[in-house]
Amino acid sequence: MTRKPSSVRAVRFPAAYGAPGGPDSLFPWSYVEERVRVASNYWVTTVGPKARPHARPVDGVWIDGALCFGGSPETRRVRNLMANPSISVHLSSEAEAIILEGTAEYVTNPSHPLAARSMAASKEKYPQYVSGNDVSFQPFWALRPTTAFAWTLQGFPRGATRWRFEKS
Repeated sequence: MTRKPSSVRAVRFPAAYGAPGGPDSLFPWSYVEERVRVASNYWVTTVGPKARPHARPVDGVWIDGALCFGGSPETRRVRNLMANPSISVHLSSEAEAIILEGTAEYVTNPSHPLAARSMAASKEKYPQYVSGNDVSFQPFWALRPTTAFAWTLQGFPRGATRWRFEKS
């Protein structure tokens, strides 16, 4: 089940950026969920050794309020997540910002509530990565955001919205 935000407010920017607009200008959470659901890839930023940021695009699926994505244990992003599961994810766009932040969970149990749905959604979204009927479970990461942001360049900063979620 998709989590509902525990708080919603305008993003705080320096006053020189302009007026953010009132509560009626804020985006609904459904605006973010739809864009995350249909995105073809996601830019993930992890924290590496010596606190260096590491950003890479990944494939993923949005299931029940979680962004699910995989990766070889040999990749820098996965090694970073194993050491520090803090993550920031954003969509590719020149016209709008959609940013998710939180702590990624490493899912290794095929009985996890997200496992079967994530595998099915991945197979449907990325059929080019599935050979034959191979639907064997692969461990993956799940990000249930604790904070999210959205705004568009048109009319910025009016409408810039921040959501907070209770940790589950």
